[in-house]
Amino acid sequence: MSMTLAATFDTRRQADMVVERLVQEYGVERTDIFVSAEGDANSAGETKAGADTAAGAPSEAERDDAALTGKISVSVDIDDDTVADEIRAAFSEFGARDVSEK
Repeated sequence: MSMTLAATFDTRRQADMVVERLVQEYGVERTDIFVSAEGDANSAGETKAGADTAAGAPSEAERDDAALTGKISVSVDIDDDTVADEIRAAFSEFGARDVSEK
């Protein structure tokens, strides 16, 4: 049965991590995964993460120009519902919010 699973994430880093988990460990095709800002504006999420935060020395200073204008949405089209639980688990592992099935 064909379905789409979707979730939102507070940071772009969380969304990127779940995409990599789905592709590398569960064999989901990248063409079946869609990542976008939740709203109309460009967004890197709602919270600083990854390259936007300060790191140990020597490194660049913390950035203050991240587009923190809303959550990041990740949706996955699947034809085989046997991977649905694995996708939900990956969403959960990386802090998914508002998980839904369409």
